[in-house]
Amino acid sequence: MDIHEKLKLLKRGTQGVVPENGLETKLAKSEKTGKPLRIKLGLDPTAPDIHLGFAVVLRKLRQFQDLGHQVVIIIGDYTALIGDPSGRSATRPMLSAEEIKNNAETYVSQLSRILDRDKTEVRFNGEWLGKLDFASLVQLASKFTVARIMEREDFARRFGERQPISLHELLYPLAQALDSVAIEADVEMGGQDQTFNILAGRDLQEKEGQEPQIALFMPLLVGLDGVKKMSKSLGNYVGIAETPDVMYGKLMSISDAMMRDYFVLCTDVALEEIDLLLADSEAGRSNPKDVKRRLAREIIDIYHPPFVSEDSATIIPSAVADAEWARIHSAGEVPVDLPDAIIGSDLITGETVWICRVLTAAGMAKSNGEAQRLVQQGGVSLNGVKVALDPKAQIPVDDLRDAVLKVGARRFARLRLP
Repeated sequence: MDIHEKLKLLKRGTQGVVPENGLETKLAKSEKTGKPLRIKLGLDPTAPDIHLGFAVVLRKLRQFQDLGHQVVIIIGDYTALIGDPSGRSATRPMLSAEEIKNNAETYVSQLSRILDRDKTEVRFNGEWLGKLDFASLVQLASKFTVARIMEREDFARRFGERQPISLHELLYPLAQALDSVAIEADVEMGGQDQTFNILAGRDLQEKEGQEPQIALFMPLLVGLDGVKKMSKSLGNYVGIAETPDVMYGKLMSISDAMMRDYFVLCTDVALEEIDLLLADSEAGRSNPKDVKRRLAREIIDIYHPPFVSEDSATIIPSAVADAEWARIHSAGEVPVDLPDAIIGSDLITGETVWICRVLTAAGMAKSNGEAQRLVQQGGVSLNGVKVALDPKAQIPVDDLRDAVLKVGARRFARLRLP
């Protein structure tokens, strides 16, 4: 690749580069000197399960690795003691040292699903932050003004709303900036919510006599709900370690309008091909559902590649998931591996059982209130027949025995009664 081809690859799906021509300058200098760029990503180990939204930035890091550059992952064992206040309306609770250790171990093991572990430098920022004495901390704080720190949108908003801002939160961008100095970062990656923190790193590097890092921003992938960013806590996520059939079912639930972002940010399909696929779909020359099936297969192939079974057969997990989805949703059949849901004898006190008690006992609803909403929305069926929209419905016991319970589009269970 020449430098323009590299730039095209690295800028695919990005939301911005600061300064605008900075990445090209850094790449040109690297080629001239033969010295790989150091690409930084800082992680506070607070949510160790990696989903597609987080994988967006990891996949970009892998592209840097494939071009010969050095990726440096900083596990923020010390910054996690503060908790990143970015986008927060209240102070984050601090994690315990044990929680941080466990989350960090999970992160490192999961990173290898995307990054080349042999070409990934993993550092813990306690290595340098843990050595700071009070005098050093005061000296670091002297590099920034209160006015500069209060430029942060979340701090300014909370201050204006008279919401508490703990003093330790103000130290977070300073600590993250020192990370960039400690590893001599050339590029730091993150989402737009990290703008202030990353630019603070540029400022501190310059004050410490280093060449400032480039800020490379990646967009935040919208979750399955089509509204908020993908997050495990919101339940709108697709985990990269989830089984192919679970991933497939979730991806088929996204709206047609979201397909382009998912193709660009979560797959390696060429942009020109993506444009053709979506143009044909929008013009009615192809079925949007078929395009979405292609999207699901492309993503699953990345995290569950083909393998050879014990009987020497080649298994393609994405194709298996695709066939299973078509069998269930097109042919109206039930999953092959149908989990059992045990309905205890304590629920059977007569000849009928309240449908909401069935849903909670089967683990399909967390409460009777949630169960009632599911019934009212028409998302509950038994043996392929939709349950009446009446949340007070009583189901004959004989109709429940060994019945297939379906809730929504993807959740199935075989009811087992005593």
